[in-house]
Amino acid sequence: MIVEVERTSRIATQARRFEMVERKGLGHPDTICDLVVESICVELARQYTREYGQLMHFNIDKALLAAGETENRFGGGVVKRPMRFLVGDRATLNSLDVDGIVEASARRWFSTNLRHVKDEHVRIEPMLGSASPELRSLFTRAPTQIPSNDTSALVGYAPSTLLEQVVRATELFINSAGFKHEFPEAGEDVKVMGFRHDESIDLTVAVAFVDAYVESDVHYFARKREMLNAVEEFIRDRFDIKHLSVDINTLDVEGRGMEGLYLTVLGTSADSSDSGQVGRGNRADGLISLMRPAGSEGYAGKNPMSHIGKVYSALCFEIAGDVHRRLLDGERDEVLVWMYNKIGMNVGEPRAVIVEVVTGRGVDDGAIRDIVYEHVGSIDGLYRRLVEGEVRLGY
Repeated sequence: MIVEVERTSRIATQARRFEMVERKGLGHPDTICDLVVESICVELARQYTREYGQLMHFNIDKALLAAGETENRFGGGVVKRPMRFLVGDRATLNSLDVDGIVEASARRWFSTNLRHVKDEHVRIEPMLGSASPELRSLFTRAPTQIPSNDTSALVGYAPSTLLEQVVRATELFINSAGFKHEFPEAGEDVKVMGFRHDESIDLTVAVAFVDAYVESDVHYFARKREMLNAVEEFIRDRFDIKHLSVDINTLDVEGRGMEGLYLTVLGTSADSSDSGQVGRGNRADGLISLMRPAGSEGYAGKNPMSHIGKVYSALCFEIAGDVHRRLLDGERDEVLVWMYNKIGMNVGEPRAVIVEVVTGRGVDDGAIRDIVYEHVGSIDGLYRRLVEGEVRLGY
């Protein structure tokens, strides 16, 4: 394993004059796809272990949420055609009812996370084929010797910038139980785009309103203003921002009735107007940070032991966070960790780990390498946490 430490003249993200960060919230169609296939992964891993005494080969990283059709009405619209969730790729079938596990896991996720989506509102369509003999054979080896089933390079970084913290916290606040209690018309489909220019932060927030709680267009705009005030107050109370501006649902036009409002029946735009796809949601850290480097693979739905797209996505962020916490801990210091391996090579032995350190202080390269070896050497623990769903990726 090659472990290199490099110092560069890169400007740390927090120190740049401009920064852009997006977060797709819980009910965004792309996030739905990513999180549903992740929940399927956890359940499949559990069932394989119970049935066969070990994890088997699968990848559930191809899924599409096709929008349904609704008719919005003040006081509550109707669903005219359900959404369709199509999920595919490959799994070890054998005697296990994989299709049944996929459907049950997906339905459980929808009912747990989206308040207004009932079974009749979404059709689950599993389309999994049998894994190839070559890929199934990966799991005939000891867990410490499982070969990678792909050639990929992944990256993680630390620490979070102020804008990243604000964007994440804003979406979580709007999708919190307390906010839903105060604003039941706020659906789970929330997207936050943040733009920082020097010390000024501009947020554009999209919130899918649930029409059952909206009496009229006048009522809609009144509630939106109250919602905006609550969001601004939340941010100002928790973050020191010199100049802050927040907008909600900027496509809205007063006086145009239904055509001027962002209304849904189910709290997600997937009920009628927007489809979703695995891999188009947040990165592994739950954000889409446009100024940061991105890896060559997504994480969602991938095997938690044999696919480095998932394993290294988690590992790179954990190493970067640990290096920063233990050796740097300055908001304008930055750590970036790249990890690379080849198909067929042991997942637990990356071909290369490159740690880029952006700092003005002296840091011992040996100490950084020690942290890398420590994390890679305990990769079995990461496998277990990924298999059991303890590592929450993408949200």
